[in-house]
Formats: sequence, C-alpha cells, structure tokens
Amino acid sequence: MLTPVRLFKALSDETRLRCLALIGSGERCVCELTSALDLAQPKISRHLAQLRSSGVLLDRRQGQWVYYQINPALPDWASVILRETLAACAHEPRFVEDATPSEPQGDAACCA
Repeated sequence: MLTPVRLFKALSDETRLRCLALIGSGERCVCELTSALDLAQPKISRHLAQLRSSGVLLDRRQGQWVYYQINPALPDWASVILRETLAACAHEPRFVEDATPSEPQGDAACCA
C-alpha cells in the first residue's frame, strides 16, 4: 500500500523524478530511458525497481523488454502530488533537456 512516506521517498531522487517525467508522457522501456537520460542501464533499472516497489509504477513484459507506466490506480492524493511535482520539475533545465525532441517515442529502435 502506498503511504505518504513511501511516495515522498520514491520522489526524493532526481533520477527517479527524471524517469517519472518521461514515463508520465507515455509508457517507456528501460532502453528508452537510458538513452534519453544518458545514464547506465543498471542505474536506471535500480531506480525503476524502487518506483515499482513503492507502487508508483507498473511494469509490463513484452518479450525480452519491460515497459513502465505510471500506476493508473494511484490514490487521488498521490496522483495530485505526483502531477504537481512533475509540473514543477518541467521548468528545471535538466528536465527540459530530457524532454527535447531527441527523446525516444514508443517502439524505439532499441526495443525492436
């Protein structure tokens, strides 16, 4: 069960927030996030595992790929906090850079 403490712990890392900002615009696989954030796959996977275990993310396996999405069943209070946090981050330079047009869009070549 998602509690306020678990949610705020999940949101307390910049890498996790950057992942959530990208996933918030649509389901993503690890390789898309690795490419967009220019970070190592093990680091991204570790942060995604924390977000999944907190209940913020859901994952879906398709072949050898795992896709992540924001949990649509988040409690209303958590959805509001997440939405407002990501909206505030959207103006930060690093988040703006992450969201540039070079950002992978679903079914990226890395996942083919």
